[in-house]
Amino acid sequence: MSDHDSLPLPDYDHLPVPALAQRVRTLDAAGVQALLDHEQAHGHRLPVTEVLRQRLEELAGGAEPSGGDPAGLAPEAGAAPATPRATGMSTDAPPQNPPSQGDPTNPAQPRT
Repeated sequence: MSDHDSLPLPDYDHLPVPALAQRVRTLDAAGVQALLDHEQAHGHRLPVTEVLRQRLEELAGGAEPSGGDPAGLAPEAGAAPATPRATGMSTDAPPQNPPSQGDPTNPAQPRT
C-alpha cells in the first residue's frame, strides 16, 4: 500500500481546488493534516496548501467536520451536463418571415 493509498480522500491528487475545499470539510484535523503533509512532500501547490491550512485553522477554532463520506459521489466526477433534449429546451431558431420580394401578402413588403 503506497502513501497515496493511505490518504483520507480518494483521488486527492485529481480533485480541482474548489472540490477539494468542499470535500476536506468532511475530515477531522488529523485527516486534513495528513493531506497537508502529503501535499508539502509531493506537489506543494500553493492554492491547495492554502485551502488545507485554512481548514486546519477553522478546525482549531472549534469548527466541526461536516457530515458525509469523503469517498462519496462527487459532483465533479458524476453527471455530464444536461443536454437541451433532456431538459425540454428547444434549440430551433424562431420562424422567420419570407423575403418581402415576390410575396404580396407579406406585411413587410412596401405597398405602392
